[in-house]
Amino acid sequence: MSEDYVSITRRGLLGSAVAVAAAMVTGGPATAATAVARPHDPGQVPTIWREFTRSPFTHPQIPYVGRAGHRGGAARFPRRPVVADVSAYGAVADGTTDCAPAINRAIAAAGRAGGGTVLIPPGTFRIDGLIRIGHSNVVLRGAGSDRTKLYATRNLTELIGVYGSRYGGDKSSWSWAGGLIWLAPTARWDSLVAAIKDKAWPFEGWTGNKRDEWETLTTVAPATRGSWSVTVADPRPLKPGRLVLLRLADDADHTLLEHMSGGGPGPEAYYWDDKTKLTSYVPYEWPVRIARVRGRKVTLERPLPLDVRPEWDPRLTTHVEPLTGSGVEGLTLEAVETPQSPHLLDKGYNGVVLQCAYDCWVDDVTVRHVDNGFGFVAASACTLRRTRVAGRGSHHPYFCREGSHDNLVEDFTIEQRTVPAPPNTQLHGINVEGLSSYNVWSRGDLRMGTFDSHRGLPFANVRTDITVDNNGRHGGDASAGPLFGARFTHWNIRVTNGRAGLMKIDGLAPYSATVGVNEVTEFDQIDVPDFTGDLHSRLELYGTTDVVRPRNLYEAQRDL
Repeated sequence: MSEDYVSITRRGLLGSAVAVAAAMVTGGPATAATAVARPHDPGQVPTIWREFTRSPFTHPQIPYVGRAGHRGGAARFPRRPVVADVSAYGAVADGTTDCAPAINRAIAAAGRAGGGTVLIPPGTFRIDGLIRIGHSNVVLRGAGSDRTKLYATRNLTELIGVYGSRYGGDKSSWSWAGGLIWLAPTARWDSLVAAIKDKAWPFEGWTGNKRDEWETLTTVAPATRGSWSVTVADPRPLKPGRLVLLRLADDADHTLLEHMSGGGPGPEAYYWDDKTKLTSYVPYEWPVRIARVRGRKVTLERPLPLDVRPEWDPRLTTHVEPLTGSGVEGLTLEAVETPQSPHLLDKGYNGVVLQCAYDCWVDDVTVRHVDNGFGFVAASACTLRRTRVAGRGSHHPYFCREGSHDNLVEDFTIEQRTVPAPPNTQLHGINVEGLSSYNVWSRGDLRMGTFDSHRGLPFANVRTDITVDNNGRHGGDASAGPLFGARFTHWNIRVTNGRAGLMKIDGLAPYSATVGVNEVTEFDQIDVPDFTGDLHSRLELYGTTDVVRPRNLYEAQRDL
């Protein structure tokens, strides 16, 4: 475990924060990523940023997301040695031969070798099946998204079967789960597919189909949100580098859900008991690596996302075997072009999904003509970089659900659809739901879609430095509860069509920050706040375009 996980100090953070903020206003020295404001390009540092530098891990409105993404937001991905070329396993770039078996054989060989890179040469490779990465440290690498294409001819309903919703009804879970390139640990994937074929619709997360595949490692003493260390009852099972789950159960009064919502009279007055879909997401499970163990004091690689209180039975537990250190790079996945299905009846022409994955990544990948583009399902500390959703239009271009935390999506694009949307279809944009927290969407270009907070009480998520033609709609069952928990932040958002919905959130999201958004007005889908009373939200530099400094909240936090 690298010492960079534990070397951060409050004094160093604050000194750097002040320097970065000053550089962004004065045009003084700063890194290239901070997009320095020059004297002829005056920027404005909002009050809330100066406040954040004084309390970065516990600020009431802005979450600390400076460690989001693969290896704490590392700028480079590992370059693993090449161990296989799919051509040697029978793949042919003729556009007609089914190359899925050959590609999967090459990936399996890399897994047996303990990891490595599997190359796909330039050309078009037809795949009549899905591509699975189930072993850690395996990278599937094409020659570039403009040179290597996988042409997918079948959907997940055809390949695996009908996948109903565990919440009932006639919905297809392929509308929000599974990918034609599917990164998930082999044992977990096998159990999911077996349950789907048995029509025993599973839970999809870190503790198995019935959420019972875990054991307690140790209980945890009370601690506060933002702490980098906890005190445990028994440190013996814990070693530096080990991945564990912090597990927090709710109590009968739903004080954990209230805490996720910022606490106070509004959440206390909210009626939680009939929100059955939301309450099924609890316990909250947060994967994290152990950075250091000194006696009973355990240092984590990220600060605590929530308070740790006795009434929530806090403990560190085991989980299913994770997928770590794997990635997909340099290719386009194009599905055979079919009309988009009616809402929630997707057949599963889905793109790339990371499930029960930690410290994995996708880089320079385009998906085209898909039902759903890129997905996090119970995935944490993963990065999507230089990704693009194109073609006939998608239900969820990006989705983040089932308790996915600390992920980073940067330099992403949702292209304008190439055909009109069929009746009774839906477009959500960049989705987050299901108690997912501390995720970041950075440097994006949404030529259609919206910021889809899809109920299920996501909290402490950041969207920053994004241009959006805000023409999508959010979803979410009433039984999934509030649209927003606490500490959502929208920072430097450029709304090209002037629609306020889900962009300007100071009237909707508790303990939120809307900073540096151009003037917008309400039309189309208009929401009312879930919580009564004072939302304790912040609105600064409203009615401006790209003047807020720092321009990118995530990069500024990371550079600290």
